Amino acid sequence: MPENYLTSEAPSVNDSPFVHENGLDRWIDKPRSEWTADDLVAAFRDGGIRAVSLMHVGGDGWLKTLDFVPGSVDHLRNIIEGGERADGSQLFAGAGIPSGASDIVLRPRVSSAFRDPFADVPTLVVMCGHRGRDGTPLPESPDTILRRAQKRVRAATGAELWALGEVEYFLGKRSDEHDIYGADDRGYHASSPFVFGEKLRRRALSILVDLGVSVKYGHSEVGYIEAVQAEGMIWEQHEIELALMPLPDAADAVLLTQWVLRNLAHEQGMQCNTDPMMQKGHAGNGLHFHLSPVIDGRHLEVRDADGNLGEHASWLIAGLVQLGGSLMAFGNRVDGSFARLVQGREAPKSIVWGDYDRSALVRLPVVATTEDGRPVAPPTVEFRLPDGSALPHLLLAGVSQAMVTGKRTADVAALLEQTSARNPSAVSEMTNRVPWNSIEVADALSTHREALEDGGVFPATLIERLIEHIRG
Repeated sequence: MPENYLTSEAPSVNDSPFVHENGLDRWIDKPRSEWTADDLVAAFRDGGIRAVSLMHVGGDGWLKTLDFVPGSVDHLRNIIEGGERADGSQLFAGAGIPSGASDIVLRPRVSSAFRDPFADVPTLVVMCGHRGRDGTPLPESPDTILRRAQKRVRAATGAELWALGEVEYFLGKRSDEHDIYGADDRGYHASSPFVFGEKLRRRALSILVDLGVSVKYGHSEVGYIEAVQAEGMIWEQHEIELALMPLPDAADAVLLTQWVLRNLAHEQGMQCNTDPMMQKGHAGNGLHFHLSPVIDGRHLEVRDADGNLGEHASWLIAGLVQLGGSLMAFGNRVDGSFARLVQGREAPKSIVWGDYDRSALVRLPVVATTEDGRPVAPPTVEFRLPDGSALPHLLLAGVSQAMVTGKRTADVAALLEQTSARNPSAVSEMTNRVPWNSIEVADALSTHREALEDGGVFPATLIERLIEHIRG
């Protein structure tokens, strides 16, 4: 069937025309995609920066840092252009990198640079990928895996896949006599003084833009947990929704958002928690991803004027309903993940898809339009299964592989009809439910590992070790 396109082009990530007071674009007056090592050297000097931190994603999904205080311009340039060696057996423990031959190289990406908003010493941060001793991308690196998946989905479907994450989190603080407004299930879009975390959330949004992370909006969420005793901890829930961007940038953006939130909470004597289940009976933290195929710089319509699903959207949905359970190995990784799903408060129980359906595994949300019908944002396919325990790089790599699987499905239309939320049997049959424990996730991963490993995207050793780990 013919594809339909939005009239607006996909914007370049972080190529904002606005100059932000604390951002590097204050010194570098051109789009990030055009930044060079010379630009960072000049910004380092003109901005009074003293230190450089190479930041990257470890095998555990956490951001790691390696710090320098350059002694000369040549030293600074060598750091920015060449990076530095590191111990891969420590950074990717359990991935099969032997300690006797574990040297890897952190390779900076100039366009990702930002000024650390939390450092006492003015610090330039540059995000990095990983290279092996031979100079090629390190197979075990989550960053490498996602970039391989990005290339493969483009080659297999003709479209680049963009994504945005909805980062949900709880803020916790000691209760006092001023905390009289909070209430469970009444916090959605609440305003100060009925929520205490509004100022922190707004500051986080501003900092993220300074860092070069594209954001959409932020708001308070439904969750609220009262203190169980005087001076105990109270918790309220918030969400920051990021903007659509290519998959590697979308995964980095989630981790940077969580990093900013935790730093701000620490500064203010609070705690920030992204666990999928804080307390039974209360809302958990999801990490939903909205997905949009892009061709020639334009986002594809999910449905055409007659309401028919577009081809690429069909492939994406078909892949997610087939591989969704196996992707829980990357997106639902702790015991609380299953408690959140069984509890079922706007969390999917059945492997179905549907328009506007917040209880479905895959949802097609409504798109806001102007009075004359112009959409203000691209339509998306929302994957609602992942939660706050997710490893975003590996999860989005799995989503890419799922879309390729969907394209290769023999009868996509029949599969979509079978798994539609409008189909009573699809919702009610126990055989169509999501995995409810780690053993079932491991079984699903074993069943679909070939699809994930296809094209050399996921290393077979990584999948094998992950299955063993999940089975315990």
